[in-house]
Amino acid sequence: MSRDETIRRIEQASGRLATQSIARMDDQLSWFRALPADQRSWVTLLVQSGIASYVGWLRQPSTVPGDVLRLTNNVFAAAPRTMARSVTLQQTVELIRQTINVVEEQVPPLATEDDRTAVREELLRFSREIAFAAARVYAGAAESRGAWDTRLEALVIDGLLGGTPIGDDPLSQLTALGWRSTGPVTAVVGTAPATDLDDRTRDELRAEIHRGARRLSFDALAGVQGDRLVIVLGNIDDPMRAATDMLTHFGDGPVVVGPRAEDVSASNIVTQAALSGLRAVDGWPGAPRPVSSDSLLPERTLAGDLDAREQLIETIYLPLAKAGDVLLETVSTFLANGGALESTARALFVHTNTVRYRLKRVGEICGESPTNPRGAFTLQIALTVGRLDASS
Repeated sequence: MSRDETIRRIEQASGRLATQSIARMDDQLSWFRALPADQRSWVTLLVQSGIASYVGWLRQPSTVPGDVLRLTNNVFAAAPRTMARSVTLQQTVELIRQTINVVEEQVPPLATEDDRTAVREELLRFSREIAFAAARVYAGAAESRGAWDTRLEALVIDGLLGGTPIGDDPLSQLTALGWRSTGPVTAVVGTAPATDLDDRTRDELRAEIHRGARRLSFDALAGVQGDRLVIVLGNIDDPMRAATDMLTHFGDGPVVVGPRAEDVSASNIVTQAALSGLRAVDGWPGAPRPVSSDSLLPERTLAGDLDAREQLIETIYLPLAKAGDVLLETVSTFLANGGALESTARALFVHTNTVRYRLKRVGEICGESPTNPRGAFTLQIALTVGRLDASS
């Protein structure tokens, strides 16, 4: 029997070898059994292609790098790139090992005694090169995925900055970016660490933010636009605490935290609130870092944010109005008298303790204390826009 006859016999048995390899995977690998039907069919195609390439290798054994690459790369040419997302490199190596085991058992009896040693040696060389080819495929997929993820994340951030929701099914879209949680989200905006970041430095900053978020068990999207850094955080509990944990990624200057939204579908709303706060934060020189966008409602209202104006009316003016004219009159008089209890009491013809009690009730109802300078300022703006709204 000639070498050509040995190769012909192996080629004729290739279908049986592929079937036995798939059966071995089914028996040995629980994760393979759990694969969807379409992915199992792609694995079958890979096995068939691998055995066909081995036959080609036997016909024309070569140490020329170009020939080696052509034969081994052809094995993975038919598989979709999406397989690299669902089947890991380690799992692919395990698939190759199972196939090689079957071929090692079944092929030598098909060869003459003179050819068996050569067949085994060529199988050893071929299996090594196939493993290298798999590593090249996964490295290329990782590189392409990284570039695609960067573009996708930039598109998502640009959309959020423009006020556009992520989409009808945001969670499935963000899964490609490693987003896992279905819980609360917030947005944190501030100054980027530098104003002249190039593409490479931006990518490094994004990677650093993602690593920091993972250490804290957060999901994260990040992007730089101009001199602004925007981070959307998922799986958070307290937005302010989450923002404080991520503060080191920002440059100098104010950092504003959006409100808490229940899921990622509202990420555009919290991002817009945070951006509005960043535009208005200069109106409060003593603002803490970070500062909540809700704490900047007066400045945002004065800057023309209609959503902030509406929120001031709904959370402060209307609750006080519903509580009765007495509280509105008391807090208005207190503010008009520069926060002086005695002057307020005289103007209302009541005892100062009565004024104190009423002002305490104001704080309990709307969350802003008139006796606190910041609370008094917020109340003044809320009462003003509330009266304007009521008179229009």
